[in-house]
Formats: sequence, structure tokens, C-alpha cells
Amino acid sequence: MIQLKNKYAKTLPCLALLILFTVVQYNNLKIYYDEILNSSGLIYEDFGHELKKENEKALENEEEYQKIVHSAEDTEENSKQKEEDNSSVVKEPHVHALSALLLDASNNRVLYENNGYHEMAMASTTKIMTCIVTLDNANLDEVVTVSSYAARMPDVQLNINTGEQYYLKDLLYSLMLESHNDVAVAIAEHVGGSIEGFATMMNDKARELGCEHTNFVTPNGLDAEGHYTTAKDLAVIASYAIKNEKFIKITNTSSHVFQEIKKGKSHTVSNKNKFLYMMEGAIGVKTGFTGEAGYCFVGAIKRQDKTLISVVLGCGWPPNKSLKWSDTKELMNYGVNNYKVRQIFEDVKLDPIFVKDGQQKYETLKVEGDITLLMRDDENVKVQYELPKTLQAPILADSAIGNAKYYINDMLYSEIPIYTTTDILKIDYKFCFKKLLGLWSLQY
Repeated sequence: MIQLKNKYAKTLPCLALLILFTVVQYNNLKIYYDEILNSSGLIYEDFGHELKKENEKALENEEEYQKIVHSAEDTEENSKQKEEDNSSVVKEPHVHALSALLLDASNNRVLYENNGYHEMAMASTTKIMTCIVTLDNANLDEVVTVSSYAARMPDVQLNINTGEQYYLKDLLYSLMLESHNDVAVAIAEHVGGSIEGFATMMNDKARELGCEHTNFVTPNGLDAEGHYTTAKDLAVIASYAIKNEKFIKITNTSSHVFQEIKKGKSHTVSNKNKFLYMMEGAIGVKTGFTGEAGYCFVGAIKRQDKTLISVVLGCGWPPNKSLKWSDTKELMNYGVNNYKVRQIFEDVKLDPIFVKDGQQKYETLKVEGDITLLMRDDENVKVQYELPKTLQAPILADSAIGNAKYYINDMLYSEIPIYTTTDILKIDYKFCFKKLLGLWSLQY
């Protein structure tokens, strides 16, 4: 009995010390334990606590909320009135062409169109593609030998003869400055091996540029079954062409003198594009006329802050030869006077996303971009962010997990990806062991 009392006497102080230590350290242990669980993503924030906070916030903002509700009708009416006022300021161009379109050459955005997506004949504006395919695929110092087929082409002609030889560079000046049909065929046969082969190259280039409503049959644009384009596609082709310095040099030359290689017969070609002298910054591009297509013209101007492409197809028939010039100026003035450069990208800080089973609770996000374009003052921009509610570990940094969609006047213009910023590993036994070891060893 005495021995038993002595045994309890020895253990009681230790037990009392353990109880005292546990009481003192309880709060610290609980705080540290909660931190581990929260950081690991094993549990969400306390729902009841968060709900109480949200209810308190709602009550605090009730008065402001009621103001917003009661003023919604007035705001909507004011917005409608502003839209009506702005729309009355912008006067759309009045054109005679059966198909007309104005394009921002920096991004190929359509600024105005009237039947701009309708498939039509395009006459010698075809030669824009003939020229650019040649520049992309041939050396300008190559020698072209004229075939009998090329020499028989109808007006407009350079009057080249079978067997004559010319440098390819000289024939491109003849093609673009005076629109010679015989020269177009000679070039096509040389570069493509045949008319059909060159047409395939033209169509391949059109598809590469995204022109799905264009089909080339001839290199000169003479009326042919299945030979067509749209004002939109033709503007895109011209937008590509004017980015080529050699193309601009040729089409902006006032005159060019050259000789046939074998016998030295001299030719002089002069630029028939009057638009080059009609507006400041005019840089091209090409006229055209056939009985089916009517008068056609593709124009381009380059100002300090904008480059515009205009297209008019079916712009009158004889004797209305000058309508293509007045229509082109109308389109260009509309673009110059009503559109200015705007940056519409929103540099926002996105909320982090909860990560299930992650060694970190939240993933931070980033979205970067530059959306600079020509816009009217009355055009509206809306941004819609598409993101998942949660992510599942593991996650790699710089992974695209959503996007920001930019709408202009309710039409989708651009999508910018949203990326993760950090690697987050999935919770595993090793991670849990390390956390628990830190917890129970009081390393906090």
C-alpha cells in the first residue's frame, strides 16, 4: 500500500504538468492546425461565418442598392438618348457601287460595308493577286518568253509578240500601271507553268489569307465562269499586298521605261490610277473594268495613325467612269473623319480561383494583351470573362484556363487567353506527413 502511494506521488506531478502544457498550448495548436488545413486546400472557409459577413454587408448597402434600382429606368432612358445622339452625328457614306467596303488594314476589321460579302466579278483588280503571287514566288530578274497564247490576249495590251523576251520586273510595271492583259498571261505562264497552274497558286494564296469566297480562273480578270470574289476578300488581299515594299514601289511609280531583251524594242508605261493624286496619303491600288464587272477600284491611303483599304465593285457602267473615284473618296473620308485609334484592352486584376486537392489553396491569374484599333466614338465595347469556378490540382504555371472575350457592338472581335501564374502540386502523403510533423513538433 505504501509502495502504491509512492508510485502515484511520483506520477501525479508529471500528469499535472502535461495537463497544464496542453491547456496553455491548445489555442496555439488550434490556430496552427487551421492554417495547415486552409493552406492545403483540404477545407473551404467556414460557410456560416462567411454567410453572416455577406448578410451584414448586404444590410449596410441596402440603401445604396435601392437607389440603384430606382434610378435604373432613368439610366436606361439616358443611355438610349445618348446612343440616338451619337448615331445622328455619324453619317454613313453614300455610294453608287453595287458592292462597297472599307477596311482597317492594320487588323482587317470591316469599318463599313454594303453588300461587301456578295460574290461578284472583279475585272482587273484581279491583277493585285497576280502581282503579289509573282513577287512571292519568282525572282524579278528572271527572263520571260512570250507565248503565242499570251500575244493573242484582247485589249488592253502592251502588244508583245510571240518569242519576245522581257525581264519579269518590267512586265510587272506593265501589269499594274496600265493593266495589260497579254502581259498578265505571259507572267502567269512563266511563274505557274500554265494558266491553270498559276490560278491554283492564286487560289492557294487566297485561302492562306482567309478568303473563302474567292476563286481565280484568269490572271488578268477577263470575264470567265467561276471567276469571282467579294469586296471583303479583295480588301484583305490588298491589305496583304500593300505590306510588300516591292508592290508599293511598282504601283506608286508614275511611269516606267523598258526594252525587249533580244531586239531592244522600247516601251513606256504610265500609271492610270488617278486616285494617287486625289487624297493625301494615297498609296494605290488598282482599277478594273469588264462588261460583267462594271467599273471597279481598290484604293488605299496611309495616314499617321491609320491605313485604310476601300473596294468598290460594279460602280457604274459607261459613261459613268468617274463614279469609282467619288465613291472611293466618300468611303475614305468616312474612315478618316469618324475613326480614331483606341486601346480597348482592360488591364484588370482577376480574383484567384480555389484549387481542389492543392498544396496551395488558391491559384492566381494573369491576362495580358494589346487591342489597339480604329473605332468610332459611338461604338460600345463589352468584355466577358470565361473562367472555371474551381481548378483541380496539379496545375502548371502559364496554363490557359479561360479567356477574355471582347465584343464591339455585340459582335465578337477578339479572345485573349487567361493564364495561371504558379505551379500547384496535388496533396500527397509526403505533404501531409510534413505538415503533421510540423504541427505536432510545434515548429510554428
